[in-house]
Amino acid sequence: MIDISLLQHLESYLTESRKARFDAVLSQRTKHFTVATEDVYQLHNTSAVIRSCDVFGIQEVNIVEEQNSKRIDREIAMGAQKWVDVNRFHSVKDCLKGLKQKGYQIVATTPHKNDELLDAFDVTKKSCFFFGRETEGLSEEVIETADCFLKIPMVGFTESLNISVSAAIILQHATAKLKQTNVNWELSKEEMLLKRLDWCKKTIKSYDEIVDRFYNP
Repeated sequence: MIDISLLQHLESYLTESRKARFDAVLSQRTKHFTVATEDVYQLHNTSAVIRSCDVFGIQEVNIVEEQNSKRIDREIAMGAQKWVDVNRFHSVKDCLKGLKQKGYQIVATTPHKNDELLDAFDVTKKSCFFFGRETEGLSEEVIETADCFLKIPMVGFTESLNISVSAAIILQHATAKLKQTNVNWELSKEEMLLKRLDWCKKTIKSYDEIVDRFYNP
């Protein structure tokens, strides 16, 4: 449970514009969609995907680091890792299991004989968009587990896109279309309160001292 009195006290340290910004961003946040990247080698690609998640209102991103384990590039993510929840996994098996337990269908973003075009994708289903390594693509484990396959229509000589570009295109399309449906895609009130508290912690410099004084005046 959230201590509402503590949250209100902490928010008294924020400017009115900052509090209004928190409310505006939270009103557009969703966990109906999430993103997973599998062993992406280029650091800037993972960072750029996290940035796109923040831009398009995706609250959670899942990073599988079975082979490649690197820190998030703060410059490219532009601070997005502060506002987006990053779940890190050491194996794709654990990631898939966790996503399934949360009720997500696994959407493999890779060409496949049973794939469907982005325009035809059913946004009403709770989905995780899986993106693979730059050269090898998604692992067989993800492909075998996938509930559906999604591709972006292309009409040029180039038949592939950088994963961060693909993620941005898919997320922009899917979130815009989702908000035209009757699906309850918003965060719950409890989730919003948790995020407000979390963002206060990440924003207020003397957070620990303020909390200590609040409980031990």
